Amino acid sequence: MEIKMEKSWKDALRDEFSKPYFEKLTEFVRSEYLSAKVYPPPKFLFHAFELCPFDKTRVVILGQDPYHGAGQAHGLCFSVPENISTPPSLQNIYKEIQADLGLPIPQNPNLDRWAKQGVLLLNATLTVRAKSPGSHQHQGWEEFTDAAIKALSDKKEHLVFLLWGKYAQEKGAVIDRTKHLVLTAAHPSPFSAHSGFFACRHFSKANEYLSAHKKEPIDWA
Repeated sequence: MEIKMEKSWKDALRDEFSKPYFEKLTEFVRSEYLSAKVYPPPKFLFHAFELCPFDKTRVVILGQDPYHGAGQAHGLCFSVPENISTPPSLQNIYKEIQADLGLPIPQNPNLDRWAKQGVLLLNATLTVRAKSPGSHQHQGWEEFTDAAIKALSDKKEHLVFLLWGKYAQEKGAVIDRTKHLVLTAAHPSPFSAHSGFFACRHFSKANEYLSAHKKEPIDWA
């Protein structure tokens, strides 16, 4: 598996690439791409790390699995390419941004624009079989993404972590809350958004925290 990753991330995660779990993960992912339809396309495997360098990360949003439908996954959680319909969870994220910040709801479901500002849109598992959610869980990806979260927590200060839903909140256990702002809410899925995601005001709270620590706020439009 080609590790196409921005240099500051490669440096931060260098020790992971030689660990036995990562070698097994590499073999698993390679065989899956050869034998089945797997998303995202290989060129987008480390897209979140490419667009949002370790050195530039200011906000982290955690997801679970890539989308498993054709053409949807491109390496950023909650995001799809421009020519794909906005997924329900992202529709709810946009609604909350509108309610929180008064911004118009974007027509563009591609969140590259956030990633380029320093928002790491990280799924816990970076690959999935087509039409088979969860199919690549427990193969090593979770250990790798835990290492990425821990590296950010340990080596940086005053980041904002947005943890939506029980899964993301459990994965955030490695974050040092004395150094960073951790905001939790229900998942933005239509099944749970009304149980605490709507009115969470995470986007204004994130920007207030960044500004208070002399960091550029995020343009959430």
